Amino acid sequence: MTMPAVWKKSSFSGGGEGNDCVEIAEGTTRIAVRDSKAPARATLTFAAQAFTPFIDALKTPGPTAGRVG
Repeated sequence: MTMPAVWKKSSFSGGGEGNDCVEIAEGTTRIAVRDSKAPARATLTFAAQAFTPFIDALKTPGPTAGRVG
């Protein structure tokens, strides 16, 4: 995936400068995620169809929170 041109910051950016969050960029087939405090560092990419289940798993309370599959 080439580096996306448009990054969107989370609406839950924390206080102060609003840099305590993640940013996402949507591509045609991939979604990119990066740390807003260190945008030049590593970027995670997900297949577009896997991104929503990934976010849903993070929101699920209980012992299975964060597990995918």
